[in-house]
Amino acid sequence: MQDRFVMAEKLLAGAGMDGKDTAQQVIKLLDQMPGGFFVYRADGNEEILYANIAMLRIFGCDDFDEFRALTGGTFQGMVHPDDLEEVEKSIFEQIAQSQFDLDYVEYRVVRKDGAVRWLEDHGHFIRSVSLGEIFYVFVADATEKIEQQREERAALQLDNDRKLRCIAEYHRESSRRRELIEGLSIDYESIFYADLDTDSIHAYRLSRQAGELFVNDPPSRDYSGFVQEYIERWVHPEDRGLITDTLNPAGIRQRLAGHPLLHVNYRLLRGLRTEYLQLRIVGVGGGQGSQVVIGARSVDEEIRSALEQKEFLADALSQARSAVAAKNAFLSNMSHDMRTPLNAIKGFTELAKRSTDEPGRLGRYLEMIEVSSGQLLRLISNVLEIARIESGGELVAQEPCSLGEIAGKVRTALFPQIASKNLVMAVDASGLHHPMVYGDAHKLEEILFHLCSNAVKYTGPGGHVWVRVLELEVPVPGLGCYQLVVEDDGIGISRGFLGHIFEFFARENNTTISGVHGTGLGLPIMKSLVEMMNGTIDVESEPGKGSRFTVTLPLRPKGDAQREKPPVRTVEKPYHRKRKLLVVDDNELNLEIAVELLQETGFEVESARDGSVAVERLRRAAPGEFALVLMDIQMPVMDGCSAAREIRALDDPAIASIPIIALSANAFEEDKRMAIESGMNLHLAKPLDIDTLLEQIDRLT
Repeated sequence: MQDRFVMAEKLLAGAGMDGKDTAQQVIKLLDQMPGGFFVYRADGNEEILYANIAMLRIFGCDDFDEFRALTGGTFQGMVHPDDLEEVEKSIFEQIAQSQFDLDYVEYRVVRKDGAVRWLEDHGHFIRSVSLGEIFYVFVADATEKIEQQREERAALQLDNDRKLRCIAEYHRESSRRRELIEGLSIDYESIFYADLDTDSIHAYRLSRQAGELFVNDPPSRDYSGFVQEYIERWVHPEDRGLITDTLNPAGIRQRLAGHPLLHVNYRLLRGLRTEYLQLRIVGVGGGQGSQVVIGARSVDEEIRSALEQKEFLADALSQARSAVAAKNAFLSNMSHDMRTPLNAIKGFTELAKRSTDEPGRLGRYLEMIEVSSGQLLRLISNVLEIARIESGGELVAQEPCSLGEIAGKVRTALFPQIASKNLVMAVDASGLHHPMVYGDAHKLEEILFHLCSNAVKYTGPGGHVWVRVLELEVPVPGLGCYQLVVEDDGIGISRGFLGHIFEFFARENNTTISGVHGTGLGLPIMKSLVEMMNGTIDVESEPGKGSRFTVTLPLRPKGDAQREKPPVRTVEKPYHRKRKLLVVDDNELNLEIAVELLQETGFEVESARDGSVAVERLRRAAPGEFALVLMDIQMPVMDGCSAAREIRALDDPAIASIPIIALSANAFEEDKRMAIESGMNLHLAKPLDIDTLLEQIDRLT
């Protein structure tokens, strides 16, 4: 909780009143109030922004430090934990009904001396431009009042008991009628004897609601008036016609003429709660349905159980149907989205075979094959990522990383697409006070990449993409709240489709209409990653004007606030072509591709078909014979990780320290971590990107 005077100035400024003198005068006035007054935020942990002196007296605190220590400085910490859920529920229900009236709740608090006191709370909810959503609250200690109410209720109960005894003594009826009434009374909250001929009703047992309709002692009155008032005051509106027909004297006589008992279920209103009751009517006295005993008992538990069972079965059926529909939709989308690039690859391959004598046309066909294979790879990677997330196998790392560097990497990765469309992408990380945080750099980069990739994809030539990385202020030291905001002036998203953008394979326009190829998987994956990191994502968009995606994440800052230093520019050095590499892979096709590409680049290459062969070859190698090892992970006889551990354990330190790059189709984070832990220097995922590989070889050697 901030200083009272500072916070009062902010509160008054939010209300259009400025000045420290004004704040002090208002605080003096509030401190002279006989009752408690405080202000707290409506969101988050409901931080208390201001409290007057009377609040200290209520809690038995000598100063505000004691009050803060006792309550945690929050409304949630102030209310007795057994009352908190019901109190907040009641407050928001009352706000929903009327935003102009004061809400009213009662709850317990625990004083500093351990005493439990009851408070009456009159609050008002407002939205302030400067302070956000807040509550102004007036409270008073109502302990004595509530205890008196309890005593009155106990006295009322005693009085009711006395009335029941009087009724029993007053109405000494025939043995058969008394036994019938007692038999009905076991599970009944209300029991009446009614004479339909004389339009009279006598109560033998009364619920709270029914009791309010009787003023005589012993309780009796006119039957028709009681029925009308009972229905109007307590019966659910949808059931009033049913109960009116059931309690109609002519209807009772008619039904009891053919059957000695009739019953009907209906709903009763108990404050904000609805309860199911059963009404049972039995004819007595041999009066041809003119004298009846009416009983009402709760069947709420039985009916709700039956309804829940019915709803459960309906939900199960609906989920089963949805699962089948989702599976069919998934397979249909996968079939379409995989066959589209596969068709292009197959078609352009056939065209390339026929164009070997036309280098220009052959080159264009090969470029289209490369583009289509990239689309197919992204689809497969996304589907595997979905399976990985849904299996629960994804872990969130907590390692130091730079948000500014992550934003820069994403921009660099997208630069070819940006340049090809003549877009302007602005990256602003000036809003970071703590650029280094503890988090999962890979997932953060993936989240930002999906956002920026979508922005670039759906923004027309010459358009703009803005990327901002912000650090929001939080009241708790050591915790941070960061935002990744990506905005564009592209085609935008319609209001009707905004609710579906995070569904798998959801695309507002298909590739034929929009001309933009998208799988509809990037945003769902991104949302799953954000939720995995306990974050949120908000979307604003307008067709034809663009979209803004805002990801908010809780991250722990690292070290003192500092601005990131700009990256040091380095001059790329040329690849040293005459080095010898050992390539280890059990797949003959993959091995041939790697060897051919590396030899064309100028390397001398030797190959091995499994990890054990590679270990033995290095054991016999002369120091410096091989510059680096490219190691597959999943191989027979000896896998790549085991081979890396064997190599690191060789006797010759020069050979044991040879750089090893994992080049594998095992591309999950867990696979990358296992490769590094086994002693490899780097993990690169297949399919082979020769430019990236050459860059890393040059860096490691």
